Amino acid sequence: MPTVTFTNLKKKKIVVPEGANLRREAHKNGVSMHEGIHQVLNCHGNGMCGSCRVRIVSGEENLKRKKWWEKVLLLLNPMWLFARIGHEDEMTLACQTRVMGDCEVESTPPMNWSGEEFWV
Repeated sequence: MPTVTFTNLKKKKIVVPEGANLRREAHKNGVSMHEGIHQVLNCHGNGMCGSCRVRIVSGEENLKRKKWWEKVLLLLNPMWLFARIGHEDEMTLACQTRVMGDCEVESTPPMNWSGEEFWV
């Protein structure tokens, strides 16, 4: 069974069934996928709010992502656009990701509002 390691949570590891939804399994194991007000106000895994974003540190080949939905969300939710700046290829939504093998992710990565990659 695949292991998901959360790098920003003191390397917390959870074991999930192959093909499991990343957001659902994280919640089952006590890992918060939302920060701030989004802990209460979120889309509950429907892929609309962009608040369950994760940054893939390693093992991207072991994750099945809905990349087409991420592109649709850019038009529907500008917050998702700003969250991805500088990390377009490694940022994904946990609710739209299936775990097929071992991987490392950073949950709730910070937004890059004023960093060096924002205005490039």
